[in-house]
Amino acid sequence: MTIEESRLARNTAITVIALVLLRLAVATFTPLTFDEAYYWTWSKHLAGGYYDHPPMVALVIRLGTMIAGDTEFGVRVTSILLALPMSWAVYRTANILFDNRRIASSAAIFLNVTLMAAVGTVIVTPDAPLMVASSFVLFFLAKIYETGRGVWWLAVGAAVGCSLLSKYTALFFGAEILLWLVMVKGLRRWFLSPWLYFGGIVAFAIFSPAILWNADHQWVSFIKQIGRARFDSIKLKYIGEMIPTQFAFATPSIFILGILGLSALARRGTGGDAVRGLITVSFWVIVLYFFWHALHDRVEANWFGPIYPAFSIAAAYAAWGVSWKGINQRAVEFSRRWALPTGVVIFLVLIVQTNTGFFTGYRRDASVRSVGVGWTDLAQKIEDMRKSTGARCILGQDYGSTAWMMFYLPNGTCVAQRGDRYRWTNAPEPDADLLEGKMLLVGFANGPIRLKQDFARIEKIGDLKRKRRGTVIESYEIDLAEGPTGDVLDHSPAPELLPR
Repeated sequence: MTIEESRLARNTAITVIALVLLRLAVATFTPLTFDEAYYWTWSKHLAGGYYDHPPMVALVIRLGTMIAGDTEFGVRVTSILLALPMSWAVYRTANILFDNRRIASSAAIFLNVTLMAAVGTVIVTPDAPLMVASSFVLFFLAKIYETGRGVWWLAVGAAVGCSLLSKYTALFFGAEILLWLVMVKGLRRWFLSPWLYFGGIVAFAIFSPAILWNADHQWVSFIKQIGRARFDSIKLKYIGEMIPTQFAFATPSIFILGILGLSALARRGTGGDAVRGLITVSFWVIVLYFFWHALHDRVEANWFGPIYPAFSIAAAYAAWGVSWKGINQRAVEFSRRWALPTGVVIFLVLIVQTNTGFFTGYRRDASVRSVGVGWTDLAQKIEDMRKSTGARCILGQDYGSTAWMMFYLPNGTCVAQRGDRYRWTNAPEPDADLLEGKMLLVGFANGPIRLKQDFARIEKIGDLKRKRRGTVIESYEIDLAEGPTGDVLDHSPAPELLPR
């Protein structure tokens, strides 16, 4: 490594570490989203699977809370720190594929300044560990290309297995790998090698806890996720939503560079077939599926997480590996120069807006509904009402507010969601005696009307509001119920298991 290359690597490491430290700071004061609080409840009862997803997100959160306790920082710290090995894997992959440390450095930095990585590692969802694991799938495939050694298929299998434990979207990695081997003549020999199949066995073995859990729970998680692919009717509006959100999540500069890089790699003669093929299939297989999915249902922006390691490498290739002319050259130079500052500014604006509402004049906006701003104060008011009424347990209407109450109310408080009990199948039921006395119902609109048949007495005792700087975000009706006439908790099966 030359002095210049050493300096470039050092500056890249400093930049990535600085971005990670920024996210760690943000994690300390930004309230949990309702999904994060929900996944935190999973981490208290580890299992091979859950109704919504495989278990990796629960493991990530559990490790973080073992380090930093049941705090916002504890929930997020492991996810944020995983950006360091993810960045290393992307750096090494780009350097192997293009033998260019400037491309490698830019790829690692570009990935970290996308909102997909910046927000996606602070807000802990299954997409965070999936994105990390996908970067290692890419890296280990690059090692197979570089070394020709079959033993690296075991590493590929391990990375794919970890990806599958993160989210079922990783099933597409199998299609990507097979397509890559078929596309590149020099790689087809691996179909005759036992190493390829040993790698598949490793992936299956790592994924087996989720398979066994599903087998023990009527395959509910598989049925739920596979059911998303059901096609009823074409709705073009979702295509119109999907592209702008990815423009924002990638940030404008990196989106432009990534598209240009993919277009350059699509041209024969640009790099080797194996290099072009690996980046191309790692991007397009999942993207084409989501385009198809968007013809009938909404595609959430964070679902694209696993393509971002490859997309960032394509963006870096466009920035430093291609000679451009005319408008493309000007677009590349502008995007390359402003990628880092633009990404940081957009991230900070989003965080300030979510926590304060400053950029909308402190008015209510869509971004704050899923983030628990105001829940610390709200939880204290709920606890005060519970004490004053003598209620022994608190019942929530939906899994989000129930999970928020579990996190923000004092440790040991009896909190349960009355319905959708299939979401809590791994958690112990509340003690029966806690469900026999007075109970608070939180968030049940028209509670006395809807639930009067289930309790001997039920009355509305107030309304509580969740606020951000005085602006009401959500209102919660509070009812006092006692004398249940039957089962307090509704144990109806998951809708996926009901006959159609």
